[in-house]
Amino acid sequence: MAGAPSQGTAQWSSRFAFIMAAVGSSVGLGNLWRFSAEAGSNGGGAFIMIYLACVIFIGIPVLMSEYIIGRAGNAASAIRSVGDVAGRSGVSKQWSILGVTGMAASFLIVSFYCVVAAWVIVYIPKFLSGSFTEQTPNEVSNQFSSLIVAEPLKEIINNPKDLFKAPKEVLLAFTGFAMLTSFLVARGVNKGIEFASKILMPLFFFLLFCLALYSLATGFSTQVVVDGNASNGSAEALKFLFAPDFSVITPKIATAALGQAFFSIGLGSAIMITYGSYLPNSISIPKSAIIVGLTDTCVALIAGLAIFPIVFSHGLDFSAGAGIFFQTLPVALSNAPGGNFIGAGFFFLAIFAAVTSSISLLEPMVAWLIEKLNISRLMAAAGAGFVMWLLGFGSIYISGFMSVLDGELTGAIMLPLTGLLTILFVGWRMKKSLVEEQMHGVSKGMQNFLIVLVRFVAPIFVSIVLIVGIISTYFAGKTTAEVFESNGFKRLLVLIACLVIILIWTRVKGRKA
Repeated sequence: MAGAPSQGTAQWSSRFAFIMAAVGSSVGLGNLWRFSAEAGSNGGGAFIMIYLACVIFIGIPVLMSEYIIGRAGNAASAIRSVGDVAGRSGVSKQWSILGVTGMAASFLIVSFYCVVAAWVIVYIPKFLSGSFTEQTPNEVSNQFSSLIVAEPLKEIINNPKDLFKAPKEVLLAFTGFAMLTSFLVARGVNKGIEFASKILMPLFFFLLFCLALYSLATGFSTQVVVDGNASNGSAEALKFLFAPDFSVITPKIATAALGQAFFSIGLGSAIMITYGSYLPNSISIPKSAIIVGLTDTCVALIAGLAIFPIVFSHGLDFSAGAGIFFQTLPVALSNAPGGNFIGAGFFFLAIFAAVTSSISLLEPMVAWLIEKLNISRLMAAAGAGFVMWLLGFGSIYISGFMSVLDGELTGAIMLPLTGLLTILFVGWRMKKSLVEEQMHGVSKGMQNFLIVLVRFVAPIFVSIVLIVGIISTYFAGKTTAEVFESNGFKRLLVLIACLVIILIWTRVKGRKA
């Protein structure tokens, strides 16, 4: 039957298993600190209101589009899924470039994601051993800095002995986490990805809820003075998060909320296309997209409740991004009653989120290798995992390498570009009958509403994310001469050249076929 999973393709055992895997993919380390950092630096409650609207009207339609392509395509890999759907829709198979960019983005992300996970792992014994107790903010910052040994590439080439400066605990944690990720993916959809997600995500939700309760309870007992009036940390946190001041809204804040909604759900990385290919026909895609999108949003809000009371109680900088996690929270938690155990629990929580995200990031590449090279899942996972491990050393040793992968390539271009191509393909090029086959489980009115969002609303705002990302990353604050001379612009040209080559390659391949 058209739209059924291809023969030999594994399927999720239940909707619960799929929801746990999909939410596990979306809920990662970024939910624990990026949401709080974005909300903190962009107006709090007003930012959150816009963010919620963007999740509902933009994030969920894009997510649904990725699921539709995955299940409609008779393949597991995103590239072949798009190509199959394009062929049956009578349009160019060059649309499969969205599978290429998404898969490449997820693979680049997982390489440095494993490095960040290694830092998280190293912090757990630091808390348990009391390494942060009675430490000043500068001393904690120095402990974090000691884990980062990245230097300019030229210096590494001139002094290769510097490669041995990396802390052994970081290298061991990075290697161990990369091996765990590869092992779980090698075990397959049901015994690996689904198994890990069904265990880790419920534990994650429980721990996050407990930490939020702890943070709120301790925050209510902590007195603070705000504008000359007595208050407490939790009251100020709740006011900041849920009492929006719409007068502070600017185009910058609205764009930040839009970008957070897009990246928070994990769109544009080919993950959800691949996960969608494992969906049985009995599971409703629109309902699943709504559940996953709203669950991810709830997790972000609860994470805010776990972090902001601590931030306000101790007068911390809530716009510090990853610094909240690795520098400011350790200072606050280590000096609180039972804080070392709470801190260790918080970082255990982060590891659960990191594992479910990392396996989802590696899966698109593994699925493609299995179909492209006709090899076993074990060989594909081992090969992809080894390359991922090698690429991760760039983020450990080369200064700026992680920033280039995260900020310049994937975040600014590849993810929003893939998301834009996805909704344009589903909304305007995919055969309507194929789309309608995948839209069961909701009323006809809801189907039409979601399709309108996919065709007319989401493309506009995802285009804004892409355009603003490119401008702010490569052009903002620079003269024309500075732009042309910058390394970032040169990398942009290389990326554009690669995309053109891929388009030419897919066109030639299509003609031969």
